Amino acid sequence: MTDVTLIGRILITGRIRAVTGLHIGGSPGALAIGNVDMPVIRDLVTGRPYIPGSSLKGKMRSLAEKVTGAPQNRSIGRDVRIHVAENRDEYDRYWVNPLFGVPGEVKFDVPAPTRLIVRDVPLDEESAKRLLSVRTDMPYTEVKWEAAIDRVTSAATPRQLERVPADTVFAPMEMVFSLYLTGDVELFGHLLTAMQLLEDDYLGGQGSRGSGKVRFEGLTLTGKKGDTYATVGEKGPYDSLEHLLQEKAQILNWVRQFFPL
Repeated sequence: MTDVTLIGRILITGRIRAVTGLHIGGSPGALAIGNVDMPVIRDLVTGRPYIPGSSLKGKMRSLAEKVTGAPQNRSIGRDVRIHVAENRDEYDRYWVNPLFGVPGEVKFDVPAPTRLIVRDVPLDEESAKRLLSVRTDMPYTEVKWEAAIDRVTSAATPRQLERVPADTVFAPMEMVFSLYLTGDVELFGHLLTAMQLLEDDYLGGQGSRGSGKVRFEGLTLTGKKGDTYATVGEKGPYDSLEHLLQEKAQILNWVRQFFPL
């Protein structure tokens, strides 16, 4: 990697609402209570479900790879393939690479570090109180029964899926976008596209069966200048991602104003 200078950062803060039940899986052996076949991931200290930043970033990257047509050239497990840039030309061709990053073992120089950091998103305090005040199947969660159907015999095998109930809020959400090079303003626009792709798809597991629809809410953009790291501007709050995207052109001009690249 050549020498780089941090020109600035844009912090996207807000919250994520589960529009339908949300299942982000944890280890079956990590939860001693309930004997659920497919448990959700929980904070080991509080016992509360949360959204891992890796799940949020990984899903946005996966959808971005599909929309850009990036080749799925790396196997990371059974029936799981992802895109990894094999050379600098491929790195530059697909914006998923500079935005979401490449593995450290790539054999070519990248011009700048990964632009995007995504934090874990905890369960919102008000949602936590609400879930404890009602009779949920397990602390903070519901258990959804499903059945796998044998396509030949029609025999059913029931299983239990743990989900965070619909209308649960996770907050605070924070994504950090760093600007280093000419063209990074356009990369920030691609990040907003990736967020839109996620809203129209699903997060976590069992999305084709109704789980995992989420919505970004209460979004605020905060710009920080690299040399002083002082806050130089703020946009929002936007009540929804749809509202923010209606002003996408103005927002990108706002970024160019504070961070001339």
